[in-house]
Amino acid sequence: MNKVKVLPSIANGAVESFLFTFLRKKSKCHARHEGRQAYAEKASAMRLAIYILIATAFLFSTCNQKAYLFTSFHEPADEGLRMLYSEDAYHWKDFNCVFLKPEVGEQKVMRDPSMVQGPDGTFHLVWTSSWKGDKGFGYASSKDLIHWSKQEFLPVMQHEETTVNVWAPELFYDDVDQQYIIIWASTIPFRFPKGAEEENNNHRMYYTTTKDFKAFSPTKLFIDPNFSVIDAVIVKRAIKDYALVLKDNTRPERNLKVAFADNPFGPFKDVSAPYTKKFTEGPAVVKVKDGWLIYFDSYQDKSYGAVKTADFKTFTDANSEIAIPEGHKHGTIIPIKKSFLKRLKKSLKTEEK
Repeated sequence: MNKVKVLPSIANGAVESFLFTFLRKKSKCHARHEGRQAYAEKASAMRLAIYILIATAFLFSTCNQKAYLFTSFHEPADEGLRMLYSEDAYHWKDFNCVFLKPEVGEQKVMRDPSMVQGPDGTFHLVWTSSWKGDKGFGYASSKDLIHWSKQEFLPVMQHEETTVNVWAPELFYDDVDQQYIIIWASTIPFRFPKGAEEENNNHRMYYTTTKDFKAFSPTKLFIDPNFSVIDAVIVKRAIKDYALVLKDNTRPERNLKVAFADNPFGPFKDVSAPYTKKFTEGPAVVKVKDGWLIYFDSYQDKSYGAVKTADFKTFTDANSEIAIPEGHKHGTIIPIKKSFLKRLKKSLKTEEK
């Protein structure tokens, strides 16, 4: 990486040295026959062409430095945080270890771990701490994924006494307002119209924001799409262009859909038709070279699947292109540097000794 970082400064000197030598030779033969202006224009054009070649090489080498982590857990969710890793976001391997054992919440489990890396390099992790009964979720942070902060329980729904559950908290870093948005699904019986599902299974999405994971904004309703919704993921596609990948948890749907907005708080509109079959949940979204991959848990089949999309309107099956270790469950995908992955692997080997 050090070579890549200093490439622009080295390139500037190399370009100037090359141009000086080349043009000095050319000048003896042609400078007297060309006007100074034409001569300068040729030199400028050549300099620009070389800079473009260097920039292309720099971008290519930077892309090659990317790797990915996929947070995970194994049933019955009492072991703690597990993770997969990949260098292409298609083929995944398991670290085969537990990074963090859950210590908070009524049931002290870790389901649906969601992680994001902040601008300062810190990894922030949130997770479902109980199937039912908790009015919040777990939180911890780490700089290296080996050493973790003290676990905390964030009681985001304590103001709603009849809250049944707090499921699948999902982290999103809002780079516009430089804050973290946390969304999750909760059921408050008799609060919203419902379909065929039971009153205690009629979810809506809620959210809070924070800049430091110490002070949090008051909990607010995030989205009510007029159906029971869980497992939502905010995706920034471009400036003022956001998608919300979600699970329609109503009966008989229980599949994945997508909605759209011009900011991460919505309102998210134009909910799509389902693009997965029934009994799919836990979407995880990652940007790849030619579009986006959306992974999901096909829980009735006890398998993991994926679809590929370029516009979140047309989706193609990508199951034949991916490899997911057996036992992997709902998590999020985080782009990291290959150098960090290399250090993490080395640290894990040291810890085992």
